Amino acid sequence: MEFFVSLYLLLAVCGCVTGVTTVLFGFGGGFVVVPLLYRLLSTPNLPGSAVGQSAMQIAVATSTCVMVFGALLATWRHQRAGTVDWMNVRPLLGPIGAGAALGALAATVVHSEWLRWAFAAYMVLTILDCWLRPGFLAQPSAKQHHPGPLKNALSGLVIGWVAALLGVGGSVMTVPLMRRRGIEMTRATAMANPLSLPVALAGTGTYIVLSTQSPLPLGEWHLGYIDIRAAAVLVAGSWIGIRAASLWIGRIPDRVHAMVYLGLLIAVFLAMVTT
Repeated sequence: MEFFVSLYLLLAVCGCVTGVTTVLFGFGGGFVVVPLLYRLLSTPNLPGSAVGQSAMQIAVATSTCVMVFGALLATWRHQRAGTVDWMNVRPLLGPIGAGAALGALAATVVHSEWLRWAFAAYMVLTILDCWLRPGFLAQPSAKQHHPGPLKNALSGLVIGWVAALLGVGGSVMTVPLMRRRGIEMTRATAMANPLSLPVALAGTGTYIVLSTQSPLPLGEWHLGYIDIRAAAVLVAGSWIGIRAASLWIGRIPDRVHAMVYLGLLIAVFLAMVTT
């Protein structure tokens, strides 16, 4: 009993942290929740049990569910602050949603351990890209770049597929993408939240439907692969974190904002590989 009380207290704290990183950095649902849930689900459950065998799928599915609520709340906060650039957001929404459905489908047939290391490998590539590619850490130029419909469609499909496969909102790709287009960090991270919504919605729906084909029942308090109790605690904590951190929207210097974002990516990668 004490173990589960401690577990849900830890999830509540994690939810608060997720809320802060969601509203200020555009990510949190996946990069914080997936490693933590994977570890928590793997610890009390034997590797041969239904939950143990599906630990990563449950972590990813629960993460996408939490992202629905987190992205909605953070988008609302940024909309009130006037930091969401809908001209750059709208062309990507449809392709990201389509890619997310394909990514969620792929994740249900991939072994949990492979999925875990795919997550870690992608983190390495992202960190190196942000560190080495000109334009992420530096203040963006005043001139913005607006790609055509085809490039937007291809970018959206790739972002949605990878994000749903790994259980992240896609900000790890959308924020660097917007930086390369000459957009400052406040608006780049603000746009990551509405762009996470199609990933979260498509991913959550796909996991619920496809989990009915799983031969291993996960037990009570599961909606498909989604752990309902964990999701509820995480959403409650996330709401508190988003509300508190909203005061800092637009107040963080651009370079500091970018450096902290990169530091958070490194911290999450280290947490993932040491699990």
